[in-house]
Amino acid sequence: MNQRDPRHQNYWLMKTEPAEFSIDDLKKRGIAPWDGVRNYQARNFMQAMREGDGVLVYHSSCSPPGVAGIGEVVREAYPDRSAWDRTSDYYDPKSTPQKPVWFMVDVKFNEKFRRFVSLPELRAAAALRGLWVLKKGRLSVQPVEKIHFELVRRMGRTSV
Repeated sequence: MNQRDPRHQNYWLMKTEPAEFSIDDLKKRGIAPWDGVRNYQARNFMQAMREGDGVLVYHSSCSPPGVAGIGEVVREAYPDRSAWDRTSDYYDPKSTPQKPVWFMVDVKFNEKFRRFVSLPELRAAAALRGLWVLKKGRLSVQPVEKIHFELVRRMGRTSV
């Protein structure tokens, strides 16, 4: 992996449904492709990701939703082949190998939090007010400010 200047590292929040793919699944696999993103803005964010960027792994479609741990981008955006697979839930006939529409990144497991940081906890933390996941129209992939990333990491590493 390329060594990057930490001053230029970016941070992201990536949502996953734990019934489909959880932080434990990422831990078990070590590195996994983050495929199936079918929102243009989220895709654009994935294309902006660089090796070494930090990822908050967010469990959605569960009760309560929240951040379960941390990953790291280890492969930058490349075509999402699931868009070409007619049997995939993520198939898109507009995307072809010659003109891909959708992209994915590879994410490495770094850490499962000591405790799950729930959405209500995120909402209650005044210092996290600018966090995109707290706004309407939330995306499955979104940027996170370094200060917010560090605060959520501290929350996940501490006991209640």
